[in-house]
Amino acid sequence: MNPDVTNFFGTYTPRLDDKGRLFLPAKFRPRLEQGVILTRGQEHCIYGWTTESFNEFTDRVRNTPFTNRQARNFLRMLFSGASSETPDKQGRISVPPVLREWASLERECTVVGAMDRIEIWDSRRWEEFSSEQEDEFADMSDEVMPGIF
Repeated sequence: MNPDVTNFFGTYTPRLDDKGRLFLPAKFRPRLEQGVILTRGQEHCIYGWTTESFNEFTDRVRNTPFTNRQARNFLRMLFSGASSETPDKQGRISVPPVLREWASLERECTVVGAMDRIEIWDSRRWEEFSSEQEDEFADMSDEVMPGIF
């Protein structure tokens, strides 16, 4: 299968409009035209999942014991802010206020592909995060991701 269809990758810099809408990158639109599930993401970004990917993720975490406090708290944060959005004819999605606040989104945004999901970041935050990760990325070893390298 064509990787452009199965994985999200790349970095794009759309702007959030005055109504809290974001133009999805053109390369991402075909995979997201049926809808996108937005959730709180780690490092204060927003995750955007296809419905299929989100359902697969949900099936995996469904087996997490609810008696585990960390798992409960993670799932509460993830699902309590979740929103299902459908792009309009121009390829825009509405980003709900709770998620805009979580990610400190105002105007300048960065959308990055992250394999099975997209991430929406405040551009300044993305630049800071990306800069902080440069050395760690350069030092990535087989210990961190066994069998990858």
